Amino acid sequence: MHDMQVQAGASLIPPPVTNQTTTAQRTSRRLLFLALVAVAAPVYVADQLTKAWASANLLPDQPRDLIGSVLRLNLTHNAGAAFSIGTGATWILTAIACSVVLFVVFTARRLGSRGWAVALGLLLGGSVGNLTDRMLRAPGPGRGRVVDFLQLPQWPIFNIADSAIVSAALLIGVLAFRRVSVDGTRMSGHTAKHEKAKHENAKHENAKHENAKHQPPKAESPKRVTGTPHDA
Repeated sequence: MHDMQVQAGASLIPPPVTNQTTTAQRTSRRLLFLALVAVAAPVYVADQLTKAWASANLLPDQPRDLIGSVLRLNLTHNAGAAFSIGTGATWILTAIACSVVLFVVFTARRLGSRGWAVALGLLLGGSVGNLTDRMLRAPGPGRGRVVDFLQLPQWPIFNIADSAIVSAALLIGVLAFRRVSVDGTRMSGHTAKHEKAKHENAKHENAKHENAKHQPPKAESPKRVTGTPHDA
């Protein structure tokens, strides 16, 4: 068998198979995770800096016009969720914010879409921004009031973190409507099943081809020579 493999040019030990697709996917996910962080970090920093400025320079219930009467600065301390919703459930909202942060961190491991990277980055930056207020501001950890200072006509007072969270929700809605999943796939359930079956069939055919290639060639049976005798 060794001689036949040498003659056929086949190696006794098959070369190691390198999964280039898996490596490319890991590289892509690292880049998308960096994109998520690149979105979340500026949102968080801008949120905390503007809140610090508002706390130092504005007084409650004394609004200032920033862009005429369209956008005003009006300092308030919110014990509820975004846009002053649920003011009597601070502990519950703190727990929900922690759950959202954990959800983003674990979901980021499956990232395969730039749209989802941006959406999760906005969600993470906004959630951590308001969660920082709840943990560090008065009256105490888990019960802290969030600093809100931006006001539009006929709209609750909000901050940059709230804007990021709402923007993330809108973007996630668009991605869901377009059937784009976190890992970047964009297909219906029927298409997914068809692609999976197609992949399994191709894998099975490749395995059959590899087995046939490594089998020793069959020995040919000698041909029987027949003829008519000659007369001398």
